[in-house]
Amino acid sequence: MHGIVNDSMDKGSIMDSEDRKERIVDIYVSAEAVRDMKHKKETENFNTEEPQTPRHTEDFNTEEPQTPRHTRSDGVTISRAAGVCLGLVCVLLITAVIVLCVLIYTKSTNYAQERQQLQTKITNLLTNNMNLTEERQQLKTKITNLTEERDQLKSERKDLLKKFADGWKCHQSSLYFISSETKNWNESRRYCTEREADLIIINNREEQDFVKNISGSGHFWIGLTDVEVEGRWKWVDGSNITITSG
Repeated sequence: MHGIVNDSMDKGSIMDSEDRKERIVDIYVSAEAVRDMKHKKETENFNTEEPQTPRHTEDFNTEEPQTPRHTRSDGVTISRAAGVCLGLVCVLLITAVIVLCVLIYTKSTNYAQERQQLQTKITNLLTNNMNLTEERQQLKTKITNLTEERDQLKSERKDLLKKFADGWKCHQSSLYFISSETKNWNESRRYCTEREADLIIINNREEQDFVKNISGSGHFWIGLTDVEVEGRWKWVDGSNITITSG
């Protein structure tokens, strides 16, 4: 009897488990059917564009959470706005690039002109400097020449003063000296050349009268010679004698 009871219990438990499985399957199938029908209904309502009010069903706990979805019109609007913004940004960037290019070109042109002006100024300054250098060199040369002339004039003045002190006479920018020594013509000329002078050369009547006045009644040698050709008289400077009337 004990075994029979166990068999009956085992059979009962087996039947209970099979009933439970069928119920679970029926509930699962019915939930899936409800979801399919709800999804099909929402799709039909969307196609007919009729506003649907949300409804709560008794199977709320069995429904899965739905994520929000953007409609096609919202997507198109967002895409157009993004495109417009992107176009405006591109236009602004292109405008900025054009403005920068114009500014760079303008500044580059101005810099080139300023550089050319500076080069011209530098060239002019260098030219003026060279001219000033040449003028300064010329002035230095003139100063040197004037200094030499001054020194020469000082030396000549000193010699003139000395000659005046020794008895030299001045007439028409020439100096004359009558020696008290008696010498022949050659010795007299040597005496003159040793003093950086020469025998007198008479060019006109006025000079001849002056020589007579300073010589007094004495005799003196003049600078006539025929040493090259006898009988052909010339002055000691090589010039021919000029005979004047009167």
